[in-house]
Amino acid sequence: MALKVAIVGRPNVGKSTLFNRLVGKRLALVDDRPGVTRDRRYAAGVIGDLDLTLIDTAGYEDVTDESLEARMREQTEAAIEDADLILFMMDAREGVTSLDRIFADRLRHQHKPVVMLANKSESRESGGGIGEAYALGFGEPVAISAEHGEGMADLYAAIVAASADIFVEEEDEPDKPIRIAVIGRPNAGKSTLINRLIGEDRLLTGPEAGITRDSISVDWVWEDRNIRLVDTAGMRRKARVQEKLEKLSVADTIRAITFAEVVILVMDKDDAFDTQDLQLADLVEREGRALVYVAAKWDLEEEPQKRLAELKRTAEDKLPQLRGSPFVALSSHSGRGVERLMPAVIQAYDTWSVKVKTKDLNTWLAMAVQRHPPPAVDGKRIKPKYIAQTKGRPPTFVMMASRAESMPDHYKRYLINSLRESFELPGTPIRLTVKSGGPNPYAEGGAKSGPERFKGEAKTAPRRVKKAEKEEALSKLPGKALEQKKARVAKPKVLGGLKASASKKAGSSVAIQKGARGGARQVSRSGRVRTGQKAGPKKR
Repeated sequence: MALKVAIVGRPNVGKSTLFNRLVGKRLALVDDRPGVTRDRRYAAGVIGDLDLTLIDTAGYEDVTDESLEARMREQTEAAIEDADLILFMMDAREGVTSLDRIFADRLRHQHKPVVMLANKSESRESGGGIGEAYALGFGEPVAISAEHGEGMADLYAAIVAASADIFVEEEDEPDKPIRIAVIGRPNAGKSTLINRLIGEDRLLTGPEAGITRDSISVDWVWEDRNIRLVDTAGMRRKARVQEKLEKLSVADTIRAITFAEVVILVMDKDDAFDTQDLQLADLVEREGRALVYVAAKWDLEEEPQKRLAELKRTAEDKLPQLRGSPFVALSSHSGRGVERLMPAVIQAYDTWSVKVKTKDLNTWLAMAVQRHPPPAVDGKRIKPKYIAQTKGRPPTFVMMASRAESMPDHYKRYLINSLRESFELPGTPIRLTVKSGGPNPYAEGGAKSGPERFKGEAKTAPRRVKKAEKEEALSKLPGKALEQKKARVAKPKVLGGLKASASKKAGSSVAIQKGARGGARQVSRSGRVRTGQKAGPKKR
């Protein structure tokens, strides 16, 4: 297990900037205004050869009432309790403030090592602030610049020295968790739902809209399964998003949807499936993620059965591409119906990860085409050949067909709906790609036909093959060679022995090797040379 390090300090001193640098990613939102970070965020980081579990916290405010700042302070104190080492950061340009002294007094009551950091020390103006940091009583401050990466070597040495007496227990690497993103409009009850699921006040909640700004991940174990819940910022209509900080929050939410496996869409029961809810559900489908609908604040509903039936019909009518997605009605405040949420999430995840055998797919394709043949385009009918699943999550299929580019979209939708119904894939995004069948890969010259056999010099090649190769070679010669070929006169074939070809006609003469007296000899059909015959008497 890595060393847990909490980065704390008053607002706008650069805690999130240092957090992003040690993590190696821009996970935490960073802006010039103070108070951007509100929840505590955990992430794995590294400095030198040290593995760290970093905790980014909200700016410390000396408030104890029921305000939002007071709840943010409670989150910071929870991070201090959970950490093994504390990085106390101050602004070297502004020097030590009264809030820094109050927070330093709070840290002295913690029996944990504290490393003093003087951030924004890249300029000459920061020299006085670094000297003032000695007065806080945490030893020599480490001058760093989180924005420019200066002083990281000194920070590494300070962390090594401060953590020398800390025992870090080694743990086995946990199984890969199921990533679940909780999305919805502002003030829909997303953070409250996560707190109810895990059984603790892990996330900052309240009656104010838009409390959550960062996408905060929470690791949890449900029935021996590792779960990673990601709380996201509420998403309003694009026309209403004007501030830079809200744009960053929306981009962070979209990134959380992209990396999630299952998405829980939380809606208020009174105005569920508003335009923004429909756009969010469509975004989830386009990203190819499993979706679970949640109607929150259900304890205030007077006619729950009737209202639930209406919401389900609305979902099927307005989102037919996600027909069959699980629908859960619950109340995060009272806990009513929350126990039905996780079984629905696991069911959606298993359906999203399904793989279908190729044999079953082609059997289904034959029945689907027989039940509803594809239309004819320009007088020619499209003929589906075979189909196979190339990957899961989401289920992706490739179908080979003739004239695939002419297949209309309505027939593709028919095939997708038939796939969803036949193989029990309700609510899961399905990808179907139609391709035209290419040439036979095993034909001569194909991709899998292998190298050409060279027959030119083979001793066992037939005579006709040699003759064809010779004629082909002569045909490629210049013009003089062709003229020589035409003017060439056939010469009598010279045999090396007495045996001749048996295919010669009887009584035909061929030139053979001359004997002692010279002249040609007669050869019979069997190949024997006719000898010993005396010539008859000469006629006078």
